[in-house]
Amino acid sequence: MQGSSLALRLFVLAAIWSALSLAAAGSVLIAVYRGSAERAFDERLGVYLKTLVGAIAAQSDTAGSFREPDNVGEPRFELPLSGWYWVVRRSGDNKVVVASKSLVGDVLVLPSDVGIVPGTDRTAKGYIRGPDGQDLRIIEREISFDEQNAFRLAVAGNAGDLNEDITVFSTRTALILALVGFGLVITTYFQVRLGLFPIERMRRALFAIRSGEAERLEGTFPSEIEPLAQELNALIESNRETMERARTHVGNLAHALKTPLSVITNEARGTEGTLAARIAEQAGLMREYIDTHLERARMAAQRRVIGAVTDVEPVVERLARAMRKIFERKGVVVETDIQPGLRFRGERQDLEETLGNLMDNASKWCIGRVSVTARIEGNPRADDRRFLTIWVDDDGPGLSPEKRLEAVKRGQRLDETVPGTGLGLSIVTDLAVLYGGRFQLLDSPLGGLRCELVLPAL
Repeated sequence: MQGSSLALRLFVLAAIWSALSLAAAGSVLIAVYRGSAERAFDERLGVYLKTLVGAIAAQSDTAGSFREPDNVGEPRFELPLSGWYWVVRRSGDNKVVVASKSLVGDVLVLPSDVGIVPGTDRTAKGYIRGPDGQDLRIIEREISFDEQNAFRLAVAGNAGDLNEDITVFSTRTALILALVGFGLVITTYFQVRLGLFPIERMRRALFAIRSGEAERLEGTFPSEIEPLAQELNALIESNRETMERARTHVGNLAHALKTPLSVITNEARGTEGTLAARIAEQAGLMREYIDTHLERARMAAQRRVIGAVTDVEPVVERLARAMRKIFERKGVVVETDIQPGLRFRGERQDLEETLGNLMDNASKWCIGRVSVTARIEGNPRADDRRFLTIWVDDDGPGLSPEKRLEAVKRGQRLDETVPGTGLGLSIVTDLAVLYGGRFQLLDSPLGGLRCELVLPAL
């Protein structure tokens, strides 16, 4: 797919949207799981805190002294610097009353020490740095056993356990979403290709029309592009009708003009005198100009016919046989070398008239040999850029550069002594230009003149 293709745009937009959606979904899932994991961890710490409160309350006295409870519910409270700690402080002087063995005399920073405000449940929660540089999740609550004794009880757990659980979930979530994203990208690709396939079918149908294999768009198309197919068929039909009217008009015009000119010419030839000769001469020039411009109009009309395709080899071979027969007494040898399958994107009549003109001129001027060669040019995949090149060579005297320029001018002939169409090689040049090609005269490898004609190919 190219950068300007509709399929690429749809695919890229769908892929970006899928990636952003999955990334947002992943972020939300991880955030929700983190909140859920923190709540579960806090509930666990809350259970330990309630156990601690119950154990302390059971042994409280008026002096406010306590001994360490036997069991708070977590064996790691007994292990030095395990990351699991609890502590009881007096609210008034912030003095440690009793603490877990795991603290081994270190100080545990409480949420109230760092400005964390208790919530609606009168419990302060947060993250702190532990005695051994550990990340801790801690909850703190203030209780009073009597009017004189208020204490702050706190329980902390190793946040590494919590973070590890969240990291595992995040990694698995990212992996799953990546696989889902990859599947969505693949699905999007095939969805885009499938969705645009009717357009590809329409393109192939149009190519079949242009190549002469069909006359209109056939088949059923989705309702979204069915109107387009109908409009294209109407356009093709309108093009054919317009070209047919143009051909009819050209034929009628030719008949309408040539008949009076023939009468004038015949009358002038039947009359003696300078005036009659001049009238006959000018009438002949008028006929020549009319033939030239009518021929150009005919070619322009045929050039615009959609789907006109001509096989080159049969046309060349038929003209070669005709030249051999016409110039049989001269002993002209006409050689052909045509690439198999070569097809001209245009009307057969145009190709026949153009090649006939070139081969006839070559046969007239050659010593005894004429060669016609045709090859394809351009990239076979780029249909609109493919051109065929036809070389018509002879072994005659050739033409100087100045004579070549004169030969392609309007009404000029390579051989003025031999009757011809009066169109000269200018009509060949006009046809080549109309079809988007070119025509030029060069030196021939046979020693005479080379006529190089470039026309669109299929």
